[in-house]
Parts: sequence; C-alpha cells; structure tokens
Amino acid sequence: MNMTERFEQMLATGQDNALLRFSLGNAYYKEQRFADAAEQLRAAVAHDPQYSAAWKLLGRALAEAGDAAGAIQAYREGIAVAEARGDKQASKEMQVFLRRLERAG
Repeated sequence: MNMTERFEQMLATGQDNALLRFSLGNAYYKEQRFADAAEQLRAAVAHDPQYSAAWKLLGRALAEAGDAAGAIQAYREGIAVAEARGDKQASKEMQVFLRRLERAG
C-alpha cells in the first residue's frame, strides 16, 4: 500500500483533520493529480484556515490544474495568513508564485 492509499484509508475510517487532508493533497500533487490535490487542500484550509503551507500548496495545485484565478486567490489568502502568523518564508514564496501568475495572465 502506497502513501496515497494509506491516507485515503485513514480518511475512509473517519479520521479527518487538516494534517491528513494536507498529506493526502501533497500525495496527489506528487502524482500530478492536481484537481484531486486541490480538493484535499481546500479541505485542509477549511479545517485550519491558518495553515499557510496548505494555502501555498493549494495555490500550486490550482495553478497546475489550469485554474490561474483560483491559484491567485489562494495565494492572496495564504499570504495574508502567513503574514498574520509571522511565517515570512511562506509569505515570500507565495508572493513569488503570485507575481509569476499575475505576469502570465
């Protein structure tokens, strides 16, 4: 059983929290299942709106899935969260990704 299957099984047994959803989203992202990743990452930030790493990966997954507008929104929300938490590195990274998308648009 691979990691994706393990995370899916944990979710199926009723476990549901931000870390599990982030982990499953990350596993889907690595498998290039970007729409599935975005779905799980949206659930992660619904569980914990202050989870800046989930916002960052959500933006990346949406961008890879072709949803530039959604990615821009996720990055903007993620930057606000990261700055409020003092997570400077995550904020800087999301700002770079955001600028790239805005320039490409």
